[in-house]
This record gives sequence, C-alpha cells and structure tokens, in this order.
Amino acid sequence: MGAGPSVARSVACVRHAIARAALRSGRSPEDVCLLAVSKTRSAEEVAAAADTGVEHFGENYLQEALPKVRALTGRDINWHFIGAVQSNKTRDIARNFQWVHTLDRKRIAKRLNSSRAGMDPLDVCIELNIDAEPQKAGIAPDAVGEFIDAVRDLTHLRLRGLMVIPAPKEDVQAMRDSFSLTRELLDRHRPAGGPHWDTLSMGMSDDFAVAIEEGATCVRIGTAIFGPRGA
Repeated sequence: MGAGPSVARSVACVRHAIARAALRSGRSPEDVCLLAVSKTRSAEEVAAAADTGVEHFGENYLQEALPKVRALTGRDINWHFIGAVQSNKTRDIARNFQWVHTLDRKRIAKRLNSSRAGMDPLDVCIELNIDAEPQKAGIAPDAVGEFIDAVRDLTHLRLRGLMVIPAPKEDVQAMRDSFSLTRELLDRHRPAGGPHWDTLSMGMSDDFAVAIEEGATCVRIGTAIFGPRGA
C-alpha cells in the first residue's frame, strides 16, 4: 500500500482529535493550525498529506528540506523551519521558508532579516525554554520582553508569538502548567509583540490535545501522521 491512503487516514484521525480538543476548550477547530512535521519523510509522503488539505509542513534540517521544497514547488504549501538555526544557514532558510519557529538569538534574527530583503516578511516565533532545561535551546521566560524589543523593528521579520517544547512529563497537570504559562506570556507581551502577535506553537503527537486545551494555535504533529521514524 502506498503512502497516500495511510497518511490520509492518519490526517483524518488527527484532525478529529484536534477538533475535539478545541471544542472541549470552547474554541473553534479552525483556530488551530495543523503543522505536519515532515523531517525524515519523503516528498511523496508530504504530497500525500498535502492532497488531504494539509498546507503547513515543518522541517528541522535545511539540507534535507531543500530537495522537498524544490520538488513540491507549485503546491499550496507553507514551509516552517522548526530546527536549530545555524548562522551559515540563515540565507537559505530565509529564502525558502515562510516561518521560523526557533528564533532565540538576536544575531540570528538580524541575519534572517537581512536575507529576507525583497520578499514578504518572514513569520517568526520566539523559542522559549519554558522549563529551564540546561541542554535545551530557547530564551528564558523573563527575557521575552527584552527579546521582543531587540527584534520588532527588523522590518523583514514579522513577530508572531511563542514556541515551546516542554520537558517530558508523565503528570498531565505538570504538562498543562508549562503550556498555561506559555499562554500567559503570550498574553502579557501582546502589546509589545505588535499586530500579528497571535501564535502559540506548542504541542506534538503525545501532548497536542492538552496544548490545545491550554491555548495552542499551532500543533506540530509528526509521528501521529507519518508513523514512527523509519516506518
């Protein structure tokens, strides 16, 4: 069996789960963007998901992503970069993606801004290290305001909101607390964030329902759509 039917079934199941979580929290399912995480997946698999109406795809590694971006030119796809942004990759990321979710350094912001000149603004989310994990990228919650001040006048970037990958937790309430704090930070910094400050990129295959209940507007789903890596 090809990728198409199995991916289509998985997308339908994920959309149903997103809708249920949104309705439980008094929100419209239309308020939640499904971002299909397509790292390690083929252009054929991306095309199969796009055929079901998925428009947003997330990639972690530039070298792996660019052949897919080129192979699927002309499709109605928005490409999101969700991996660590290296200085020597900023030009190609800025020119080939519509979103970057992992902005956490001012120097990288300036390089992306410069490389985006002549194009529509690049939508960017600030990555938070919400649980203060020493090995994880992202800025501290109390540094959000300063970071916004440093990048909001970069005219080729459009600040959209916050992205988090909380520490793994077995306790649902602890998981919920990290997502809730992120939502509170988005609301607190809304005046400084500007007119497009509306995005909470949080929640993955194992926890997206809780993330939606706590306000996620974009959930990053890989395994639940494409299966385990290597499958």
